[in-house]
Amino acid sequence: MPEGPEIRLAADKVAAALVGHEITRVAFAFDRLRKFESRLCGRRVIDVRTRGKAMLTCFDNDWVIYSHNQLYGRWFTCRQGVIPDTRRQLRAEIHNRKNSAFLYSASDIDVLHHDELDQHPFLSRLGPDILSDKPDARLILERMLAPQFHNRQLAGLLLDQSFLAGLGNYLRAEILTLARLHPSRRPVDCSREQLQKLARLIIRTTHRSYRTRGIVNPPGLVRQLRSQGKSARAEYRFNSYGREGEPCHYCGERIRCANAGGRKMYFCPGCQPAPERVEV
Repeated sequence: MPEGPEIRLAADKVAAALVGHEITRVAFAFDRLRKFESRLCGRRVIDVRTRGKAMLTCFDNDWVIYSHNQLYGRWFTCRQGVIPDTRRQLRAEIHNRKNSAFLYSASDIDVLHHDELDQHPFLSRLGPDILSDKPDARLILERMLAPQFHNRQLAGLLLDQSFLAGLGNYLRAEILTLARLHPSRRPVDCSREQLQKLARLIIRTTHRSYRTRGIVNPPGLVRQLRSQGKSARAEYRFNSYGREGEPCHYCGERIRCANAGGRKMYFCPGCQPAPERVEV
């Protein structure tokens, strides 16, 4: 599933095509949404923003298209009159006189009035969005110490969108490796200094992934790996995620993969030693 940085990048692309332009046509694949097509046609898109892994396309009459890409959804933008070359199923399309935006494959789509956003079943459960709300490290630390979160294993907590919105499987793995914290640890098991470092890394790593379009390793490490001949993006993008059995870029130990809450959890046993008597 695309994570917060990928959805924010998609929103940037849709915003560049639509914001400020009068919409000439809107069409939905679902009968329940077709009544909204006339309400949106002739209006202007004023903003395209994200909340976690959801995208909100905002119109000047306070109506908003909510969309969640889920596993396979994808936005395409094209010049007017051009149709994307894909076999995916078209779910929604928005056109102006210059550009078009098409959403394929996703089925979690709705049209909401601005006043309804906070009552939406998905949006109402979200914690602060790392990229859109830009929480500071102090707020994240406070949330880690809050009663509903402080006794949760980090492996599960960092995927809980009610804790922070936008984190996913690859960000979880890379953040915990950089923080040198085993995924079975809980905030209550960590020192304040460890939690402060973790809070800073949550922000820094998510924003780095957004800026670099998915390269999560720190710039110095990326330069080092490139100097060693690792020229393919897949060779220097991650340290832990998807690299089971490969050597850690920091300590040389082999990356391990375990099951955590039904999801694959990648970690380095050298950089992230397990707490005593705790197994993952």
